[in-house]
Amino acid sequence: MRSASPGNGAIVIKIGGSTLGEHDTSLSDCVELHRGGRQVVVVHGGGAAVTDWQQRLGAEAAWVDGLRTTTPESLEVVVAVLAGLINKELTRRLQELGAPAVGLSGVDGRTLRSPISTRIGLVGETPCCDPQTLWRVLEAGLLPVLAPVGLADDLSTTLNINADAAAGAVASALGAAALVFLTDVPQVLDGQGAGMDCLSEAQQRVLTEAGVIAGGMLPKLRAGRQAFAEGVIVRIVDGRQPHVVRDAVDGAAVGTALS
Repeated sequence: MRSASPGNGAIVIKIGGSTLGEHDTSLSDCVELHRGGRQVVVVHGGGAAVTDWQQRLGAEAAWVDGLRTTTPESLEVVVAVLAGLINKELTRRLQELGAPAVGLSGVDGRTLRSPISTRIGLVGETPCCDPQTLWRVLEAGLLPVLAPVGLADDLSTTLNINADAAAGAVASALGAAALVFLTDVPQVLDGQGAGMDCLSEAQQRVLTEAGVIAGGMLPKLRAGRQAFAEGVIVRIVDGRQPHVVRDAVDGAAVGTALS
């Protein structure tokens, strides 16, 4: 088991659209970490923007266990918004803050691949990461920004991949020191309304079965648990809290740590 401090390995930061507000410091924290010599990988979501564009185009968004169902028609919106609008805007903002950011998707370099879901359409529910392209980018001193779309295992189609699952796969493949999920709640709750500093596997199972852990928290904790099992330090933190990324990487007791 690794210590509570991430050391000097790669840091994977999962950013969701709900945590990127006007006063958010997560991107500046990523830039500061990069300037300090850390290898930083940003994996981003953008589900709210995808839903907004689906509504503009007259399509409805549907969800199963916190995962978006994806038809061939909605896949076009997913790819355009995530790998286009969101990815390039985050890459631009990181460059504006001074980081040499490079926008990629999981399609590039076959970075993310998955079997096609049998229950929610063109979705990769169990992605695996080939880290070679990410390593080349990191070794060049750049900061990769990864959009969560990938490839079917047989390369027959592009797939929508949940950003939390993508971040977990990336952290595991890189042998990352830490994986930080940014969300819009202070901590995982214990079912009585109290926040949890630490969450064990047994507690996670009980709270999930009781329906306390639900919705968008489900894929975070599934992906985080898998990465934790491979030695990655995992924290789920409130992305609205100033400098929470820096604090989490420095080993401060913020958010909920998996144990």
